[in-house]
Amino acid sequence: MSPEKLFSLCGTAILPCWLLLVFLPRWRWTQRITTFVAPLLIAALYAWLLLTGPKAPGGGFNSLQQVAALFSVPTALLAGWIHYLAFDLFIGSWEVRDSQQLGISHWFVLPCLVLTFLFGPVGLALYLLLRLGLRRKVGAEEGAA
Repeated sequence: MSPEKLFSLCGTAILPCWLLLVFLPRWRWTQRITTFVAPLLIAALYAWLLLTGPKAPGGGFNSLQQVAALFSVPTALLAGWIHYLAFDLFIGSWEVRDSQQLGISHWFVLPCLVLTFLFGPVGLALYLLLRLGLRRKVGAEEGAA
């Protein structure tokens, strides 16, 4: 299968996971699918691409130029994209699980999930700020009681 076809397939396959996090966050299978099943499948594809794909001449992780050389090979670029898909989904799943444990309304978490899906670290940062702000508010209210 071509890297372009795999790219399209992976992008389409990950969407139901995000929809579960948004619309069915408390369904017992949501966390199983988004925390374990999907990331494991994505990780397997990632490992397969790394092991079977062509190596980029001059590629490496010691400089920006070496990383750019890595991503000059379509299968390596696809592996990088899949890397993001797996970690962003895992973080989105954690945001939902953590917010449920802390009693944070899912409505507050939704913008964080959208930003995590689209911009990874920005969504995580927003969730961490939300978490910090709400925990401080709860702590202040408990102290006043």
